[in-house]
Amino acid sequence: MELFKDLFGVLIVLLACDVTAGQYVPLVPKHWSPPPIVPQQQSKVPSPTPPFDKCQVEEHEKIRCGTSDITPEQCESVNCCFDGRQCYYGKAVTVQCTKDGQFVVVVSRDTIQPPIDVETIVLLESNDPSCSPAGVTSAFAIFQFPVTACGTTVSDEADFVVYENHMASSYEVGVGPRGSITRDSHFELLFQCKYSATAVEALVLEVKDLPAPLSVAGTGPLRVELRLGNGQCHTKGCVEETAAYSSFYAPEDYPITKVMREPIYVEVLILGKEDPNIILTLEHCWATSSSSPHSLPQWDLLTNGCPYPDDHYQTIVVPVDESSGLRFPMHHKRFIMKMFAFVEPKIFSPQTDSVKYLVNFYLFFLYTKNMSVTKCPPLNPPPPAAERKVSNQGTLVSSGKVILTS
Repeated sequence: MELFKDLFGVLIVLLACDVTAGQYVPLVPKHWSPPPIVPQQQSKVPSPTPPFDKCQVEEHEKIRCGTSDITPEQCESVNCCFDGRQCYYGKAVTVQCTKDGQFVVVVSRDTIQPPIDVETIVLLESNDPSCSPAGVTSAFAIFQFPVTACGTTVSDEADFVVYENHMASSYEVGVGPRGSITRDSHFELLFQCKYSATAVEALVLEVKDLPAPLSVAGTGPLRVELRLGNGQCHTKGCVEETAAYSSFYAPEDYPITKVMREPIYVEVLILGKEDPNIILTLEHCWATSSSSPHSLPQWDLLTNGCPYPDDHYQTIVVPVDESSGLRFPMHHKRFIMKMFAFVEPKIFSPQTDSVKYLVNFYLFFLYTKNMSVTKCPPLNPPPPAAERKVSNQGTLVSSGKVILTS
């Protein structure tokens, strides 16, 4: 390592966070002693999300950054946090380049949402056991390895020697008959150390959004709308799912952004009718990334009016009755699903497309007060005493565009 004895590093971090159904598993801590770190400066990049205090780390989860005698100024210069007693790594991705030519990469489970399963993070170009994490805890994965090892690529750039490597997390994929999805956060990190007589800076790149797809609309004498709730609890004892349906996104609010597994509150309702004998029944609800209801991939949310059984995060059907305060409760149907991303069918790579929700529905005209309500499972057909008429027009409605964020 004499080659690096008098060299400083320039660090460039390219962080891509994509957004299936996996649960966080606590890890067994390994012993790891932090090396002395060269002071590093990060370029200031405007944050696309609201401010997040990366230093709010539970005491038992803190991992020491730098040597025991590091000063607060030195701690900040290596992108770590100082609590008055010790320097520690924050809830972020911290990439450091040491003076003797070592990568130090510390990844917090809270880097993106839902939290990453830190046990699944690996360097992509190396199967060498020595390239495994130097330490893992319930909250962090720590990698330390020479810049010349573990699949690192080397190149020349002006007056710099550039060392580059990358890592990623794995994720669980749910495979359905007409498409595949994931609800796990997918973490990818491309990082570089550029050695010269300069400081260290970091760069984060954003992925540009795709244009909004066209809406799907149905025509007919009856108007039915699919809308997404955005109400929030502001008082103690408030029921979240009740509050969510107290207000809704307007057409001009779309596209809206959601993170993985965030609840999506869906309501389908009949517009402009005051006949209490009309009952809205949902037959098939699904999601697709295209404006065409027949495009693939698709993911079922409700089948025959009931939650799709092969989804690990099953859709929740919300009962709507007189207690809802609605004038015609039978004109409304509500359900809650968890946000997901579609997955490429062959390589199982999460897509960055938006998701749209579509519903096929039936309208029943009730002529008996004893008509039963659908129960799941199994789906009970309407009794013979109720005459049923199905509208052939306007049986498909869709939501606006919902996009992913992390």
